Amino acid sequence: MIRRRAVQRFLLFLPGALVAPLPVAWSQTPALPSPIIDDLSDPAGLSALGTRWQLVTDQVMGGVSRGTLTRETVAGRPALVIRGDVRLENNGGFIQMALDLARPEAPGSGTLDARRWQGLEIDVHGARQSYSLHLRTTDLDRPWQSYRLDFSARPVWQSLRLPFVDFVPHRTEAPLDLSRLRRLGIVAIGRAFRADLALGGVRFYG
Repeated sequence: MIRRRAVQRFLLFLPGALVAPLPVAWSQTPALPSPIIDDLSDPAGLSALGTRWQLVTDQVMGGVSRGTLTRETVAGRPALVIRGDVRLENNGGFIQMALDLARPEAPGSGTLDARRWQGLEIDVHGARQSYSLHLRTTDLDRPWQSYRLDFSARPVWQSLRLPFVDFVPHRTEAPLDLSRLRRLGIVAIGRAFRADLALGGVRFYG
């Protein structure tokens, strides 16, 4: 099981919270020659970018939602599974799996240039619930800001394409700058419910 890391220092992120960063240096990343972000094939748990997924909950801002993030086999394929109870007390209301889009071995500002792609494709399996994919760029300097697109899971594996043009700015007027992507999050948010979602892969398409 991937345990939520102790909050040692805070980093602005989604949605309306401060979260602990991964213990890697920020890096400058050019457009990827491969569209794969993570296919869950690395035995050490690293994404294709060399970064790790982490669990983030609203507890970092005083909420009471709880969750787990584990690697399992779901319906015959490797998966990263987020489960937990999303609760709305104390102005909370989210749990998420988050991934930094930066290669740790290169110097720079920790961004990824995705302008050559049309969107993100995710493989998901879960109960019939809606979730949201959030993107962050270096243009956003408030913890509640992001670019968001909702999707629905079903109890079968399905591949969903999420076009960049459909992402909606949340509490920002800055347009989505695909040359400055910093982080993505798959989020159970906004209502009290039991989250149970498996991710089998995430990649660019187009």
